[in-house]
Amino acid sequence: MSDKSGMQNDNRTRWLTLAGTILTQLALGSVYTWSLFNGQLSEKLGEPISRVALTFGILSLCLALASSVAGKLQERFGVRTVTIAAGLLMAAGFFLTAHSDNVIMLYISAGVLVGLADGAGYLLTLTNCVKWFPERKGLISACSIGAYGLGSLLFKFVCGHLLATEGLQNTFMIWGGVAMVMVIAGAMMMKDAPKQQTADVTREENSLNDNSNDTRDFTLAEAVRAPQYWMLALMFLTACMSGLYVIGVAKDIGQSLVKLDALTAANAVTVIAIANLSGRLVLGVLSDKMQRIRVISIAQVVSLAGMSMMLFTHMNEMMFFISVACVAFSFGGTITVYPSLVSDFFGLNNMTKNYGLLYLGFGIGSIFASLVASLFGGFAVTFSIITALLIVSLVLSATIRLPNKSEAGHNTLQHV
Repeated sequence: MSDKSGMQNDNRTRWLTLAGTILTQLALGSVYTWSLFNGQLSEKLGEPISRVALTFGILSLCLALASSVAGKLQERFGVRTVTIAAGLLMAAGFFLTAHSDNVIMLYISAGVLVGLADGAGYLLTLTNCVKWFPERKGLISACSIGAYGLGSLLFKFVCGHLLATEGLQNTFMIWGGVAMVMVIAGAMMMKDAPKQQTADVTREENSLNDNSNDTRDFTLAEAVRAPQYWMLALMFLTACMSGLYVIGVAKDIGQSLVKLDALTAANAVTVIAIANLSGRLVLGVLSDKMQRIRVISIAQVVSLAGMSMMLFTHMNEMMFFISVACVAFSFGGTITVYPSLVSDFFGLNNMTKNYGLLYLGFGIGSIFASLVASLFGGFAVTFSIITALLIVSLVLSATIRLPNKSEAGHNTLQHV
């Protein structure tokens, strides 16, 4: 009887944790509305938009850095405490952003503080929630990361309305307050996932993903010694590089390459948001029904099709929207599937640490693409490098094999 009661409590706890994670991710995803503020911040600070827009690059890099240490923080303080701290730090960052009077203070407040808060909360709550549902890893990743993407759409309307009615300073104050309340409320619903038994894999999951391996529970130190870790890292960096770059300059691509007017080109933002969310949901659910590495291969092919259209064809309006949708769909799906994919290769128990280091590719990919574009001027060279990396990534995803921990020192490979 007590065992049955314990199972019911665990079931209730994990669904509460999922609800809290979704609420938190909705708030954390709001940072992707940043482009709404570039114009007014540029006027306020007397700086060109290019310098103000760099804030989001700094935010993305700090987000990735914080994600890489999220596992250590959870071990020491627990998911609830770290998430509450992230909510408080996020509010402090927005408060200071509201009162920033120069671009350096903007970089520190919105770039560093908000980025660190978002990164600590994002990856920690996501991986903790996935560990509560080992039998539904793809679906839970889709729900959590889908909420993060939905947050950017939701807050686009909220922040747009606030900017029109309350002004720049009050918008940042209200945004920070609302995000803090949502994150802390979500944190109060969460609990740390129990340690997973590495051999406790359902027969259904075995047949679908062929991921069963009693010894597959790598520490971070063990994982980074496996060549597969760096193969996954390169694939992830490439997906982030293509997705974040195209998402960031889609409007400019439409105006420069397709000669669209500003209003029509701006519709790319909506197309990208829908495609990104669709990729998260479709590929996330699909990853529970077939090998996850094959889902990544599908995403790479879709992204390669989109980049090829931009690079090798004379795009019209329809082709432009299809191409950016392909890249956004692939990017959304990849970042949804990757946490579960990393757990397939290196185990569930250390997933936060193992995925956290690999997640640095999110920030590095974003910065690297922007640097290439600024150094060589124009889109052609950047598109060419991304396309070449996508081809290499597709070859890697087609040939990668699961690492065998018991013989890791000999780099023995096992078929996926």
